[in-house]
Amino acid sequence: MKNVEIIAKPQAAHFVGDGFRVHNLIPSIASASRMSPFIMLDYNSTYHFPPSEIPKGVGVHPHRGFETVTIAYKGRVEHGDSSGGGGVIKEGDVQWMTAASGILHKEFHETEWSKTGGDFQMVQLWSIYLQKIR
Repeated sequence: MKNVEIIAKPQAAHFVGDGFRVHNLIPSIASASRMSPFIMLDYNSTYHFPPSEIPKGVGVHPHRGFETVTIAYKGRVEHGDSSGGGGVIKEGDVQWMTAASGILHKEFHETEWSKTGGDFQMVQLWSIYLQKIR
C-alpha cells in the first residue's frame, strides 16, 4: 500500500502564447525526480475565446526529444512542424506525438474555429519516457 505523499493545488492559470490559458499541474511543488517520467501536465480549463480573424496560439518553437499526449475536449488546434508533419486536433481527439530533437513546431487555434470562437478546453501531458514504456 502506498501513502498519499502530497496534495497540491495547481498554480494560477497563465497564457502560453496568446491561445492557451493553462494551469500547470506538473511541475508542481514536487521535485522533478518524484514526477519522472512526466515533465509537464498543462490543463487548459474551459475558457471562452471571442471570434478572431487571426488564429491565437504559439509561434515557431523548438522541440527536443520528448513525447506529448493531447486530449481535446472543446475547440480545435492546428499544428505543424519543420519536417512537414501536422494536422488538426478536434473535439474528442487524442493525439500522441513524438517531438524529435531539432524539429521546429507551431500550434494555433484552427483557422475556421478561430473565426467563430467559442469555448476551448484541452489537456497536454509531456513525457521523456513514454516511448520506452509503451
